[in-house]
Amino acid sequence: MTAVLPSLVLTLLCLLRAGAEVPVQLDFDTKKFAGMWHIMAAVSNCPVFLSMKDKMTSSATAISFTPEGHMAMETVLPLPEECKKIMMLFQHGGQAGHYIGTEKGEKRDLRVMDTDYEHYAIVYTQQKDSQEPSTMLQLYTRNQDMSPQLLQKFKKLFHSVGLTEDMLVVLPHSDRCTKTRK
Repeated sequence: MTAVLPSLVLTLLCLLRAGAEVPVQLDFDTKKFAGMWHIMAAVSNCPVFLSMKDKMTSSATAISFTPEGHMAMETVLPLPEECKKIMMLFQHGGQAGHYIGTEKGEKRDLRVMDTDYEHYAIVYTQQKDSQEPSTMLQLYTRNQDMSPQLLQKFKKLFHSVGLTEDMLVVLPHSDRCTKTRK
C-alpha cells in the first residue's frame, strides 16, 4: 500500500498538470476566426454526449466577437423533431483564443487550440458543474469536407488531453436546419 500511494499521487499530479496546459492558438486573430463553421467531429467524456453521439449529425455554428473581445456563438442543432438554436456568450479569458462561459450554473473553459482560419479549427471545452467535469474537443471546418489528414491531426490532439477513440464521433453530413440560419 505504501508503494502504491506515491505512484497514485504522481499520477494525479500529472493529470492535473496535463489539464492545466491546454494550448491556445498562438497569435489568435478574432477577425480571421469569425464567421460560419461546421462541426464535423467531436470527442468527449461527458455521459450525456456519449449516450447521444450515435444519433448526432453535423451542425453549423456562427461565431462573432463583441467590441470588448467576447465570443458569441450561435449553433443550430438538427434534432430529429426540430432545429434547435443555441446561443452562448463567452467572456474573454485574458489570453486571445481563451474564453470563459457560464450558463445554468455550469462553467465552460473554451480554448481555440489550433486553426488555420480558412479550413479548420480545433476547439477544446471543459465544462465544470455540480457533477464531474467533462472535456470535449470539436473539429470545425469552413465547409463540410474533412480530409483524412485533418482527422488524424484531430485524433492526436484529443489523445493529448486524455480522451479516447471510443468517445469519438465523426458527424454525418446534414442539410437539415440550414434554412434557419441567417
